[in-house]
Amino acid sequence: MFSLRLLSVLVLFLTSTCLSGCQGQSSSGSSTPKPPPTTPSKRTATARLEVPAAPPQGTLPELERQMIQQGLVNIQDVDSTILVELKYSTTDNFVGKDVYGDLTRAYLQPDMARKLARASQYLRESTPGYRLLVYDAARPNSVQYILWDALDDLKIPTRSKPQYVADPKVGSIHNFGCAVDLTVADERGQPLDMGTKYDYFGPLAYPRSEQEMLRQGKLTAQQIANRQVLRRAMTRAGFAVNPTEWWHFDGMSRQQAKARYGIIK
Repeated sequence: MFSLRLLSVLVLFLTSTCLSGCQGQSSSGSSTPKPPPTTPSKRTATARLEVPAAPPQGTLPELERQMIQQGLVNIQDVDSTILVELKYSTTDNFVGKDVYGDLTRAYLQPDMARKLARASQYLRESTPGYRLLVYDAARPNSVQYILWDALDDLKIPTRSKPQYVADPKVGSIHNFGCAVDLTVADERGQPLDMGTKYDYFGPLAYPRSEQEMLRQGKLTAQQIANRQVLRRAMTRAGFAVNPTEWWHFDGMSRQQAKARYGIIK
C-alpha cells in the first residue's frame, strides 16, 4: 500500500516537471524576439543638423567670383538679418531684363558692409521688426554700360543721363563696391510704401522734391515718413543721401572710392 502511494506521487511529480519544461520550451520557441530600439541612422541625424554651406568658388557665377577675388564680401555674411533681392537679377527693373544672370548675393567692400550692418542695427533698434532690403550693391562696370545704353530706349536726353545712371566711362560708386540701393521691409518682409517703385525716373523719387510732391498730393505724409525711416538709419551709419533716388546711398565719394579701390569690371 505504501509503495503504491509512493509510486503515484512519483508519477505526478514527473508529469508536472515534464509539462513545465515543455511549456517553457514551446513559449520560447514560438515568441518573436523584440527588435532592438530604433535610433536615427547617422545619415538621417546628420541631415537634420546640416546647415546650407556656401557653394564652392568653382560653382559661383563669374561676376561673384570676380568680386570675391577683388576682396569684396557678401553682406549677409556680415549681417544675416539684411534681406537681399537683387533687382538686376530679375526683369523687375527699368531695363526690363536680367543683366546679372546667376548672381543672387549682394557684395560690398568690407568697410562698406560693416557700415551697412551698423545701419541695419540702428533700424532694428529704432523700429523693431523692420529690416533692410537690398536691391543692388556692388555692380560691375560692364553692367553699367548696359544700364547707360538702356536710357536711350527710354528717350532720356544724353545731357540728363548722368542724373539717373553714372557714365560708365567715369564709373559709378556702385562699380567700386561703395554704394547700395535698398529699402525697408516690414515684419512680413514686405517693402514699405515709398511712393514709387525702385528705379523710378522723375521728381516723385527725388528726396529733394518730397515736400513739393506732398503739397501737390503726389506723395503722402506716410510715404515720406517711410523714406525718412530709411534715411535716418543710413545717414546715422555714415552713408550719404542721393538727391534724385530715395533708394540710393553712397558710403564715400567717387573720388575716394577710386583712390582706394579698383573698379569692378
